[in-house]
Amino acid sequence: MSSPIRGLLLDAGGVLYFPVGGRWNPRLDFEGVVARFSPAHDPARDPARFAAAVAAGDRFLNEAQGTGSREDYHRVVLAALGIDDPPAALLADLERPLDYPHLEVFPEVHGVLTEIRRRGFPIAIVSDNSPGAEKSFDWLGLSQYIDVYVISGNLGCCKPDPRMYAAGSSGIGVPPGECLFVDDDPELVEAAVVLGYQGVALGRALPHPPARVPWIETLDGVLDWLPPASIGGDRTKP
Repeated sequence: MSSPIRGLLLDAGGVLYFPVGGRWNPRLDFEGVVARFSPAHDPARDPARFAAAVAAGDRFLNEAQGTGSREDYHRVVLAALGIDDPPAALLADLERPLDYPHLEVFPEVHGVLTEIRRRGFPIAIVSDNSPGAEKSFDWLGLSQYIDVYVISGNLGCCKPDPRMYAAGSSGIGVPPGECLFVDDDPELVEAAVVLGYQGVALGRALPHPPARVPWIETLDGVLDWLPPASIGGDRTKP
């Protein structure tokens, strides 16, 4: 019989929020920025080449395993577009904070996180993301719910590396067997379960792929896994 859950480890993208425009990488303003600096290499001029450049960037991120910088990523994509020596101003513009939202929180998230905190459960974010990703939680209004951030770009490894999960559970001071890990990738949930965590995959409206872990449709389903209150009591931040 599983131990009662006393803490949560949550993935970020696909679980708490999603990208405006539907694309994670490169950011939704990428084409416009490149077109301003280098009209001849405007990604819109050759969709096939842009698709190949995006694929090259994806390979870089997969091979970097959380250690590659955003600038390195952009250099790879730009090189595939024919911009081998991008000016510093172009790279800086691709990194600058946007003055309009490029991420959006799923509708149920604030209510669910509020209830989790009301019941007294600590929350760790365990996310494959770039250094500084914590800032997104501030302007999305999510930081008030989070106790610990485990970001692959800071730790130097990606899930399913055991260090990612361990940093989350140790960060909130809860043993693995009493932590619930939630991710939109069932294989990463399976990896957590092998390590001794409890886990559930979040699929929203997507068809359920074969998985050896339980499945929920929205974050609301997490509440069914939790006792009415944790031993620690209400952890809502002031």
